[in-house]
Amino acid sequence: MKPRKLLLATEHTEFDAGAEALAMALAGQQSSALPVVLPVLSNPEYEAVAPELAAKADAETAKRLAALRDAAGGLTLEVVVRRGAEPHLEIIDEARHQGTELLITRRRGKRGFLANLLVGEMVSKVLAHAPCDMLVVPKDARPWQRGVLVGLDPRAPDSGLIDLAAQIARDWGLSLALVAVAEGQGDLADAQTAIDAARAQASVGGLKVRAEVRRGRVPEALREALHAAGADLMLLGRRGGGAGHAWAGGTVQKTLGLVECPVWVRA
Repeated sequence: MKPRKLLLATEHTEFDAGAEALAMALAGQQSSALPVVLPVLSNPEYEAVAPELAAKADAETAKRLAALRDAAGGLTLEVVVRRGAEPHLEIIDEARHQGTELLITRRRGKRGFLANLLVGEMVSKVLAHAPCDMLVVPKDARPWQRGVLVGLDPRAPDSGLIDLAAQIARDWGLSLALVAVAEGQGDLADAQTAIDAARAQASVGGLKVRAEVRRGRVPEALREALHAAGADLMLLGRRGGGAGHAWAGGTVQKTLGLVECPVWVRA
């Protein structure tokens, strides 16, 4: 896979473990330092009248940074600590500032876990506004080794998503599966057209491709297809191939919450 400008967004909690491990593996493969943004919730007005709380927060941040550097081993981390009232804005701004191409995050944090959210609130907001591709990683996920599955939006198939998936499959020696889901009878023709075109595009160069149309609700159908294919990386398009188009009803976020592998969401 060609080198990409990575950015790991982490608070170095147990829920960030999967994202950290994958980001470090990708940076190591590229033989590059890993840029990291650590967002810290901050309220200057409140901290001005309670400086002991600010000092406590600074000490906790320093402790987390030290632990993160220890976990990185010999990998160089380029860490930026950003303080603000909205952590997701700090992550997005840092990604823009660095010209990030792939932003790597956890799927949800402690609050999201306790609230039984499919995707954490902070990550949901980053996903909606990130200026680049995102890799959303469950806490127990590890780097992919078996295969990649692409979920295509039949109404707006993204040719760039197909090219990216084929590149990853070739470079990592993975199997490649393409799936278009028809939620209703009226979607079948579009799904078949999309999958036929995607198969032809991905097969250029002799890559072996498994392609199919499935019926049902998109998140559940993609999860079943992932298991059937034995894949451990999923690729989705955030907005499909049409300007302004987005899968209805938070389809991408629902899918993120149902699978236990990393999901690469193309901007």
